[in-house]
Amino acid sequence: MTLLKKVFRKKNELALVLERMLGFYPKQLSLYQQAFLHKSVIKENELKPFESNERLEFLGDAILDSVISHYLFARFPFKDEGYLTQLRSRLVSRQNLNQLAVKLGMPELIQSRLDKESNSIYGDALEALIGAIYLDKGYDVARQFIETRLLHHHIDMEEVVKTETDFKSRVIEWCQKEKQEFEFLFIEEEDGADKIYKTTFLVNGEIKGKGAAKSKKKAEQQAAEEFYKTIS
Repeated sequence: MTLLKKVFRKKNELALVLERMLGFYPKQLSLYQQAFLHKSVIKENELKPFESNERLEFLGDAILDSVISHYLFARFPFKDEGYLTQLRSRLVSRQNLNQLAVKLGMPELIQSRLDKESNSIYGDALEALIGAIYLDKGYDVARQFIETRLLHHHIDMEEVVKTETDFKSRVIEWCQKEKQEFEFLFIEEEDGADKIYKTTFLVNGEIKGKGAAKSKKKAEQQAAEEFYKTIS
């Protein structure tokens, strides 16, 4: 790609920047160039839609979820699925990924025509970067990057564990701020000797989240969390 030549006069200059950021020297530099290329610059540079970082973002998102899930599964052997899911949601939230991208020094590398600070461009590019690492070096190197460079260097897991995430309060706060109508609807069902509460969270009459649990509170949190992931 010629676009990044505006920032890096030589390919090995970008490679050296990436080496400091990633902890290894990249082989397929074009993958990393693509990881920093937002779709907003595609048309004016006469590039194809698939040359943006969206495909790498799709791949990196799956790799990140896999690594984080395994990491939490091993670190918290006596915690249930709900607890692990909440922790993972905090770690892979768009807000957290945006912050991690900034800490890595990625903003200056990202090519975009949008206001980078007002949306998810940083976090999207980080996921694309993970996708590029996976294709260039394989799963083990991608896992090592996520665990070492992200989790160990830039995330205080003790603080994450202590932070209580009340998804219901967060989505209600968001709806009120955005002047959106919302409600939780319940259906009570029998599951053997237990009662199961199925919850639907609606925003302006549209279903935005669903939950099912043995208590109304947990069902509400599940439904709220599903919606929260789309706005965080």
